[in-house]
Amino acid sequence: MASLLKSFIDPKKNFLARMHMKAISTRLRRYGLRYDDLYDQYYSMDIKEAMNRLPREVVDARNQRLKRAMDLSMKHEYLPKDLQAVQTPFRGYLQEMLALVERESKEREALGALPLYQRTLP
Repeated sequence: MASLLKSFIDPKKNFLARMHMKAISTRLRRYGLRYDDLYDQYYSMDIKEAMNRLPREVVDARNQRLKRAMDLSMKHEYLPKDLQAVQTPFRGYLQEMLALVERESKEREALGALPLYQRTLP
């Protein structure tokens, strides 16, 4: 069952998944964003912890991309075509750190330790 599901969402094997990935890629390129930029640090404490562990340059680049995207959106404009061509929307920077943080929190939970952080309202 799991292999069937994986083959269904794999863009290399499924035409619809490939079309969806292309549509997402086009929309992200228009604003100069990466897929990992869409993660909200207020949604999950694990995402916030992973963001805190990233190097400062990576976080600054993310913030600049988000600011540029918001500015373009408010102006009802897109990036110029030549800049859209050099964008890499699926080049991740957060997935590995997020997986590490989630693995650590599951390990702490399995050992019965208290969590490193508690959810607070922003």
